[in-house]
Amino acid sequence: MAKKDSGSVRLSLDEIIPYFAELEDPRSSINQKHPLVSVIVISIMAVLGGCSGPTGIAEWAELKKDFLLGLLDLPQGIPRKDVFRRVLMSLNPGAFQACFTQWLEALRAAAAEVLDHDQLLLAIDGKTLRRSHDRKKGLGALHSVSIWASEMGLSLGQVATDEKSNEITAIPEVLKLVDLRGAIITIDAMGTQTAIAKQIIAAKADYVLALKGNQGSLYQAATDYLEEQMQTDFADVDARRHTTTETGHGRTETRTYVQLPIPDVLAGADRWASLKTLGAVISMVDRGGKETVDIRYFISSLPLGVKCFAKAVRSHWSIENSCHWTLDVTYREDESRIREKQLRENMAWLNRHTLSLLKQQQNKKSVAMNRRRCGWDDNVMLKTLMGIKS
Repeated sequence: MAKKDSGSVRLSLDEIIPYFAELEDPRSSINQKHPLVSVIVISIMAVLGGCSGPTGIAEWAELKKDFLLGLLDLPQGIPRKDVFRRVLMSLNPGAFQACFTQWLEALRAAAAEVLDHDQLLLAIDGKTLRRSHDRKKGLGALHSVSIWASEMGLSLGQVATDEKSNEITAIPEVLKLVDLRGAIITIDAMGTQTAIAKQIIAAKADYVLALKGNQGSLYQAATDYLEEQMQTDFADVDARRHTTTETGHGRTETRTYVQLPIPDVLAGADRWASLKTLGAVISMVDRGGKETVDIRYFISSLPLGVKCFAKAVRSHWSIENSCHWTLDVTYREDESRIREKQLRENMAWLNRHTLSLLKQQQNKKSVAMNRRRCGWDDNVMLKTLMGIKS
């Protein structure tokens, strides 16, 4: 991506437009009055500036008419709402998302330069757009599974399903979208499946997977073993511990992360590829003198290294706090009433990609404020698109 140097920066979209050059136009030749690439780039910019659907995109584009006519190939002027709607309804979501691959690779490379370690943390989780269902048409609410580079603030891919129960089949597909080599993959209990663990190891990555009752014999054996060791304060095993304390919002939370090697005999362990360690997070919350305790359990292919384990577990929560929460609060995604299947999937991806762009600013302003700035200032918009700090 373009970087700012000591001289002036020529702001254009020359780096971005080629990403979409090979995308097949789904419209009939009669309806191709506006270049597909221009329609897509306007859509990205409008969502970045605060829009949430074809009507808003068209309204924003008309207000930015002079700016856009000087920037893009628009021989027939600014497209109308029906053009944006038709394009975003017709584009195959998989093909559309694939066009962003090179763009994401450039963002990922730039973000990696400022990290102080080589092992990428990737969190996988699902999110439902609650109001996107259409009972009359038999269309369930959109549930999408995303892969989120926690420390980079990048959404690297998504796969949509109609029901949350299909998350198990979506996770292997979203894993295929990203180069996983050297990464640590974190998934909640829904995705703790032997085939998924095997796929991660085959991709030369590591996993930290949450354990719950749906893992049957392994869950029971692992929790029994961990609780047995807790009774002796882990005196008989090579356990590693790391404790953190956070205070805020009227409460104090102390988390103790424990990691230990799997025992020689553990029911079901041989079914899990490269399983090396068990982990637990003991969370003690004091709120006004009332204390609660919660314990969560994990399996992992990571070797002993409790701080690495703790960082992986903590980073997984960022997909909820930094991605899903922001999409609901800043993008108001959970209120979306878009009910055309491909349109809602493509809009969901535009939300995630523009959120990734905003996260790269790192200027101590909120995502909401940076989004407003893109809507207010054309130069800020272009800089954000090109990965230049504004």
